[in-house]
Amino acid sequence: MHRAVDSARGTIRHHARWALLVLAIPALPLSAADPIAIAPAKMQRIGSVDERFQSFNVEMVEVTGGRFWAPYRKPSGAAAESAAAAPSVPGLDPTAFRMRQPIDLSNPRLRKLAAALGPAYVRVSGTWANSTYFHDADTPAPATPPTGFGGILTRGQWRGVVDFARASDARIITSFAVSDGVRDSHGVWTPDQARKFAAFTKAAGGRIAAAELFNEPNFAAIGGAPKGYDAAAYGRDFAAFKAFAKESLPEMIILGPGSVGEGALAATGFSGLSTKDILQATGRGVDGFSYHFYGGVSKRCGAMKGAPQTSPEAALTPEWLALTDREAAYYTKLRDQFEPGKPLWLTETGETACGGNPWAAGFLDTFRYLNQLGSLAKRGVQVVAHNTLAASDYALIDEETLTPRPSYWGALAWRKLMGTTVLEAGTSSSPDVHLYSHCLRGQPGGVAVLAINADRATAFELLTPLPSSRYELKADDLTGSAVQLNGRELKLGADDSLPAITGQPTAAGKIRLAPASITFLAFPNAGNASCR
Repeated sequence: MHRAVDSARGTIRHHARWALLVLAIPALPLSAADPIAIAPAKMQRIGSVDERFQSFNVEMVEVTGGRFWAPYRKPSGAAAESAAAAPSVPGLDPTAFRMRQPIDLSNPRLRKLAAALGPAYVRVSGTWANSTYFHDADTPAPATPPTGFGGILTRGQWRGVVDFARASDARIITSFAVSDGVRDSHGVWTPDQARKFAAFTKAAGGRIAAAELFNEPNFAAIGGAPKGYDAAAYGRDFAAFKAFAKESLPEMIILGPGSVGEGALAATGFSGLSTKDILQATGRGVDGFSYHFYGGVSKRCGAMKGAPQTSPEAALTPEWLALTDREAAYYTKLRDQFEPGKPLWLTETGETACGGNPWAAGFLDTFRYLNQLGSLAKRGVQVVAHNTLAASDYALIDEETLTPRPSYWGALAWRKLMGTTVLEAGTSSSPDVHLYSHCLRGQPGGVAVLAINADRATAFELLTPLPSSRYELKADDLTGSAVQLNGRELKLGADDSLPAITGQPTAAGKIRLAPASITFLAFPNAGNASCR
């Protein structure tokens, strides 16, 4: 495992040096010699994804307020926090976090932006949820969490989640507290808190569509679980959780185990549990096999022993973009062994763990975002929930200004064009050109193609037999926040109206894929038999 990680790092460093050399040479873009032919009418169906395939996370600590990953850019008017404040995760520098007030989920702009990505799932979970106490009363919450808990969720805050989900056409995914405060005298998980939480959700007009027992059980030691927690303890807890779900939430999709980091991320310096041991202890019992994925950790967690990191120079390399496939393959193998046939759900992912790197907020990370969606759809992953909607640097939306970031615009284009039927787009002649295809959303027989040119210096050509509508995303500054669609900068209107996502009519024949560009092509008249 360590040799594989060292090899990947070496390859990424090699590409980083190459990318810096290319950027330093003031030359015109190169062009590849042979065009890549695609045949939209003949593309074969290879699978399908959930209608809510493209989803997002709102961390529980955002809802309750508390210390979460601090953005690299200091918010306007923010006072400096004392480094002496207790860290939210043991072993990490407290300055990596920032105290924040509860997110305003009633904000009209935030709701409008979220609704434009719907239908979706909104996952409200995260490490902090593992020790959050639900104050099931309309009286003021206690000043400090009860013994055995680390945070407090009020009725009003959770009602805000229910209302937000309804307004944005999102179904709720969540998890439950597993800290000392919910355990009996034998240390076994009890459903008292979960039962109150479920009952109030229903009373507030909401529904928990899916849930994991708790967030990332293979890192239970840093996730609020009792000291000495092991796979056998998880097995006992999961049995109690299944019984509770059957009684109180019979229509809820049980997800699990929700592990992270055993494929691409590899060693992180923490002593974690083996997902294989966890699955052996639980036996079959999930409705969907969930996992999390980060290709590395951000600069905030750079001191974590053995944790892989990346750089802006490596962000477009085939090796970096392929890490999502490696992780999916790892957890698919475990799924096939322990829960054969169960759908795969990626319930948390982002540029890097620990809030993302500074360039996660720029166009540079949109390549990873869209490539990940295309690649995992081909693999049969049913849901991909991005972390986060609007918190820290890996968010789709800036948390202070609620301004859409480049990956939000990429997400909006995906939502407009890419339907639920997945097609085989064909083979690219370059490792830097990534091709994906789905049936065109809302157009029987139509086909949508996503072509990602991650080469910073070379243009490529597609050869198409049909006319299309072209949607080209580019940026003058790859690490910046501005992105253009067919040469026009995408931004909200004065009344927070979303700009029209419209294509440029393009004749059949050769279509140029500019260096470092993302292009969607819509073929409404493809007549593809799999899309009728």
